Amino acid sequence: MPYTSYVDVLLLLVRDEHVLLAQRFDTGYADGDWNLPSGKLEEGEDMVAAVIREAREEIDVELDRADLDMVTSVHYLNPEGHARVGFFFHARQWRGEPRNAEPNKCSQIRWFPLGQPPANTVPYTHAGIELFGRGEPFGLQGWPHPAVPALVGR
Repeated sequence: MPYTSYVDVLLLLVRDEHVLLAQRFDTGYADGDWNLPSGKLEEGEDMVAAVIREAREEIDVELDRADLDMVTSVHYLNPEGHARVGFFFHARQWRGEPRNAEPNKCSQIRWFPLGQPPANTVPYTHAGIELFGRGEPFGLQGWPHPAVPALVGR
């Protein structure tokens, strides 16, 4: 049987060495944990269109394709055994002041020091932030034999 996986896009908004995170609320997954603005690709949607859409929907900012860099990716295996692939995009600039545009899914947004995300950050997100900070283009998270030893046990 061919392998299938969800494809996620995650947005790194960085200002003054701080990254914007959103606290998940009432979603049924990782509620109370911090995550980057993110989402899954929709049918027929490319990754850049998806990250632009998610930014608008979740934090009410406008992004231009020319201001986005795909900076790292993570192949994640969650504790339930489901895999997904996340592509992390860094926005060099954006229009609008980020706000919580989805209060039914997010309890708050907040800026955290880039190298010190909160302990209750979704492991997938934490891995991508670490990889971005080190300038590494790829990592594994949750797999038995990770390619990035620093991510073991997260």
